[in-house]
Amino acid sequence: MALPALAGSGVQFRRILAHFPQELSLAFAYGSGVFRQAGATPSQSVHNMLDFVFAVDDSVTWHMMNLLKNRSHYSFLKLFGPKHISNIQSCGAGIYYNTLVQCNGRMIKYGVIDTDALIEDLFHWKTLYVAGRLQKPVKILTQNENGKLQAALISNLKSAVTAAFLMLPESFSEEDLFLQIAGLSYCGDFRMIIGEDRSKVLNIVKPNVPHFQKLYSNILQECPQVVYKHQLGRLEVDKSPEGQFMQLMTLPRTLQQKITSFVDPPGKNRDVEEVLLKVAHDPDCGLVVHQGISGIVRSSSLIQSSKTILTAGFKKSVTYSMKKMYKMAKGCLRKTS
Repeated sequence: MALPALAGSGVQFRRILAHFPQELSLAFAYGSGVFRQAGATPSQSVHNMLDFVFAVDDSVTWHMMNLLKNRSHYSFLKLFGPKHISNIQSCGAGIYYNTLVQCNGRMIKYGVIDTDALIEDLFHWKTLYVAGRLQKPVKILTQNENGKLQAALISNLKSAVTAAFLMLPESFSEEDLFLQIAGLSYCGDFRMIIGEDRSKVLNIVKPNVPHFQKLYSNILQECPQVVYKHQLGRLEVDKSPEGQFMQLMTLPRTLQQKITSFVDPPGKNRDVEEVLLKVAHDPDCGLVVHQGISGIVRSSSLIQSSKTILTAGFKKSVTYSMKKMYKMAKGCLRKTS
């Protein structure tokens, strides 16, 4: 899982991590401050905000310790104590973000999620929020010996590959696959209309193909449903109804349920297997899968974004939103120039 990040960042990450309570089951850094994106110069990448996610076994205790160490990181919610903060965290995508925090000379944003909530999202795509971030290259900073968490991390990558296969044609390039995978967690996200650079997925993948290859190479080589021509950078996948049915049956549970709710008319109440068999024979199978993913992402991204006014406070929320709008405008200008 750990992949090379921007040069010279390792020591800086460890120094930042030292500012926080160390009871972490997993900590990783991600985003444009860690991996260079297309259109950004190395000097710009070095000054981008650093994004972190911390998985913890006991959110109430972790927030209690973090309030003692870093009380200024929190919005007005700090007045209500760690239990209330943990309750807010559990809403939506199950993650609590402190943003626009100055730490060790860098501007950072960090999210806190319960280990159990993370494992559920990785296995079942309940929200596809943090799971979606872990489908792209990240810099793992620390990970404990939790076997279930490690299995969930691998399961999430395999699910991403399967979902991408269902939405791609019979033959495609590695880059096509990685673009499809990187875009999964943005399907249905309203921020891709207002607040995000619309070239974001392409900007993530283009400069980081070697990182995606390292992340997915073993899974692709071991997958029985694909012919992986590694030297040519090409793949061929089984698009027969039987092949697609096998893929649909291995999708995460929440996605299967979303697909079933789209396809099964009210009152029919057919079982999931029967519905997925019907979808496997549908020429628009990939579109149905896309709709299912969009349904998961749309609701979780809306709730998570609405939490920002509480977790960041009004001033930081406005500042953060303006930064996002600025990046979106820059992306549009690059496309028209």
